[in-house]
Amino acid sequence: MNVAVVAAVIQDGDRFLVTRRQGGVHLAGMWEFPGGKLSHGESHSDALRREIVEELDTDVAVHDLVFETTHAYPDRTVTLFFYRCDLLGIPKPMIGQEMEWVARNDLSSLLFPPADVELIRMLIEA
Repeated sequence: MNVAVVAAVIQDGDRFLVTRRQGGVHLAGMWEFPGGKLSHGESHSDALRREIVEELDTDVAVHDLVFETTHAYPDRTVTLFFYRCDLLGIPKPMIGQEMEWVARNDLSSLLFPPADVELIRMLIEA
């Protein structure tokens, strides 16, 4: 199974907005940049805006593609598209997930999915 996912890299000064995957889902308990799967025929921008409204009850302005990667997990292959985004409101976790603003230098202390490792390295070194 191949899954396409879009994610928002939302930055405020030297901090990044991350959320924690809930129990019972793929990669439960790991931290991630908010976003989700593309629906059939949906643009990256539309999917990202839809996912952020669902997860964080606010809209975002979607900007440039920061990083793209494909990672093979034992049960699926995921292609991730990370976009730089600006919040257009105040985020509130809507599906029971944890949400944190994490300083750039603290990103490496959180457990992210293996597919995110290269992006985390890029953000820390920026």
